Amino acid sequence: MMDCRSAAFALTQIATLLELHNEDQFSVRAMQTAARVVASHGETDLGQAMARDLAADDVIAPAAIEVLRDLATSNGSALLERLQEETPEGLLEMLRVPGLGPSRIRSIHDGLHIDSLLDLEIAARDGRLAELPKFGAKTAEKILKGIADLRATGAYVLWQHGRAEAERIAEAIRAHPDVLELAIAGSIRRRMEIVRDVDLVCAVRGSPSVVAATFAQLRGVKEVLGGGGRTLSLRLEDGVRVDVHCVRPEQFALALWRATGSSAHVKQITERAASMGFVLAGDELRDRDGALVSISDEPALYARLGLAYVVPEQREAMGEVEAAARGPFPTLITEADLVGALHCHSQYSDGGATINDMASAARARGLRYLGVSDHSQSNTYAGGLARDAILRQHDEIDALNAQYVSQGITFRVLKGIEADILPCGRVDYDAAFLDRFDFVIGSVHSRYGMNERQMTDRVLKALDDPHLTILGHPTGRLLLTREPYAIDIAAIIEKAGAVGVAMELNADPHRLDIDWRACRIAQEKGALVSIGPDAHSPQGFDHLELGIANARKGWLTPANVLNTRSADEVLAFARARRDGAGATAPYLRVMQG
Repeated sequence: MMDCRSAAFALTQIATLLELHNEDQFSVRAMQTAARVVASHGETDLGQAMARDLAADDVIAPAAIEVLRDLATSNGSALLERLQEETPEGLLEMLRVPGLGPSRIRSIHDGLHIDSLLDLEIAARDGRLAELPKFGAKTAEKILKGIADLRATGAYVLWQHGRAEAERIAEAIRAHPDVLELAIAGSIRRRMEIVRDVDLVCAVRGSPSVVAATFAQLRGVKEVLGGGGRTLSLRLEDGVRVDVHCVRPEQFALALWRATGSSAHVKQITERAASMGFVLAGDELRDRDGALVSISDEPALYARLGLAYVVPEQREAMGEVEAAARGPFPTLITEADLVGALHCHSQYSDGGATINDMASAARARGLRYLGVSDHSQSNTYAGGLARDAILRQHDEIDALNAQYVSQGITFRVLKGIEADILPCGRVDYDAAFLDRFDFVIGSVHSRYGMNERQMTDRVLKALDDPHLTILGHPTGRLLLTREPYAIDIAAIIEKAGAVGVAMELNADPHRLDIDWRACRIAQEKGALVSIGPDAHSPQGFDHLELGIANARKGWLTPANVLNTRSADEVLAFARARRDGAGATAPYLRVMQG
């Protein structure tokens, strides 16, 4: 049940997004007015308030009344969902910056084609933002301050933003004459989806505490938060918190390991060391006689404790220590293992490049095939493809593939679609038309407010469609912006494994959906994972780096990932379900043959 306070928040979000999309001011004000009226009812049940007086309040515009009815009956808003899907994820992220409203974000996006917080900060620093009409240097400074204020609250940022910050700070510290070696540690090194602080470890010449103290004088330092010894905690002027750990060169490996974390993993390893008669404290390992044990690098630490090496991505105290005690881990996936990308958009729907341009970008990254998967007809706000447009697209793909063959180029474009999973659980388009595609990604793009049972049943029904090859971004989350919709993801993964549907790990840094924890479940249930860049431009293939990192966090090997296989094997995987035999057995025969 939804209360009035939550409904008011939804109305405010709608007003903000309407303004961001440059809708008429009357519509924006109508939603803002309705939000104020509804908020005055506090935590009263929305349905009850509607029945009593809200529906008859002549201050609330009809469009807002329609939203309220939607919220009261379905616990969600079709209008809000549509606006969120129409808005680039990075613009939603930018709305979190204090003092940066929708009209300015729209101007920034239109003028500089910026759609991420990281790119916004870069543009503010390099002068491009100040050159926009009605902006100037003072506005750029205010926006940088807003970003700093966001960080100063301890707010999380996306991994890619945190890494960029870490690299910027690391570059300045590497310039110090007494810094011999430096590494980024913490949650950034472990490739967490979102991060808050920057952890750096330095091997230094001379006294670590003396060198650490000098970093307080670095340009851009606003305040010293703590330290005095070998570790110095700083707050920079842009709000970033930095912990710098300075050690002697022989301590570097252990210091890097400890600063990388997680704290729970460090605790487990420390306890194992103690059980074997070692003392693992600070940046040193000593044996039962108190003698210092030399540790040259992190693998040496694990080996000394009778463990296989645990890569940073896996250090989350989720069974990796027990697994390392049993023996070496299976070889985890790397980006070099990917041979194709199966979630990409073109100018046919909401992408920014032609199919040829996207294919060229994929080839440049060493991929051997590209799956074009524009939006389906129900997704009108994202330029969903009518049937005639799909036929034209398929003709273009056929011509491009013929060109590759004539030129002796071993690359292939596959005909895919990102088909909406409708609220009833049906996959968009009829069966005869779905037969035209090489593969089908099914994704939820509407009615996020369904309860867990309703959403789970919706997706389970979609998994029964033999045309469905991949379940796209299965929880619908947008990191730091939109929570996952309610769904029993374990039940979904179990059925996907049983019927032969691949679960997508959507590599867009705003999504990373399914996350690495669910990848573990997929591996256990025998469900393949497809790592999709969700690329809307050639630059979107850069998402694959983080997608691979999260697959590694989920312990995935090349055998667990669909697009480590050839185009022919992917086609066999898709055809197996359509043939009615289930995907698993035929696919395995292809693999083994």
